[in-house]
Amino acid sequence: MTEAVQTSLPFTPRVFSGIQPSGGLTLGNYLGALKRFADTQDSGTQSLYCMVDLHAITVWQDPAKLRHATRELCAGFIASGLDPQKSILFNQSQVSEHTQLAWIFNCVARTGWMQRMTQFKDKAGKNAQNASLGLFAYPALMAADILIYHATHVPVGEDQKQHLELTRDIATKFNHDYGVDFFPITEPVIEGAATRVMSLRDGSKKMSKSDPSDASRINMTDDADTIAKKIRKAKTDPEALPSEAKGLEDRPEARNLVNIYAALADMSVDDVLREAGGKQFSAFKPMLSELAVEKLAPISTEMARLMQDTAEIDAILAKGAADARVIAAPILKKTYEIVGMVGA
Repeated sequence: MTEAVQTSLPFTPRVFSGIQPSGGLTLGNYLGALKRFADTQDSGTQSLYCMVDLHAITVWQDPAKLRHATRELCAGFIASGLDPQKSILFNQSQVSEHTQLAWIFNCVARTGWMQRMTQFKDKAGKNAQNASLGLFAYPALMAADILIYHATHVPVGEDQKQHLELTRDIATKFNHDYGVDFFPITEPVIEGAATRVMSLRDGSKKMSKSDPSDASRINMTDDADTIAKKIRKAKTDPEALPSEAKGLEDRPEARNLVNIYAALADMSVDDVLREAGGKQFSAFKPMLSELAVEKLAPISTEMARLMQDTAEIDAILAKGAADARVIAAPILKKTYEIVGMVGA
């Protein structure tokens, strides 16, 4: 190995997370990500939130729909309470350092690591040989998304934990291979009652924008009547709500609705059940509908307003990209020096 550039940096606390603009936002996106981002933006920790449009094209996207979805996602961030003056909001493709660092990480990561990624197996299915190379390698780009900012913490859903573990593996191997302490070993942040919101039609499946049934999810663009109707028709069981959380075991639909209520109300599940224990769903669903409409209808209204002026959204994304590059560019330059690139 050639002589390494010795580097040891104190890692400033920094939060990064991203969401794919590959379809409409759902209640799962809001409770699992957007609400939590907004709740923590005043913590004093610098935060960057990204519309990961490069990840979206690992499967084919209609270009016009992708542009719309990217802007709508930005509108969703802002309508959910994220302030572009407090957090950096940008779309991934405007910051070229992401892909530049991803190539370095493609050369650090091992093929076997990628083959173990369960999301690749799920998305590629039995037709893995026809999947795009981008779909196979995108965990290396995800690692670059995080580490190009030396992010120390990443809010993630349970389904993304494996990818964050890969990010940690890549950082560890890079540091070891080049004899440096350059990239932080990023910590996942998984918390809250509804970090994994489930389908309203099947409590064993995650709420997803790709589900063919629109009744399975609450979209962030749904109006008040639609929200109430979907909750009223949500699948439940015939039993009354228990008085404590352990009574929700083996009752996935009941647990899901209670989790949603708890997350919307900023309460613990036990606190919800202290209030609602013993109630039938005929009584609990109206409570949940009223709360959901109160919290979500103003967001959908604000998203619609923001989408009437996409030039404003584009300006916010452009400024965010410029701010992000201020952090990313020197980290990439130092990475190139460590690796041995001439002229870095």
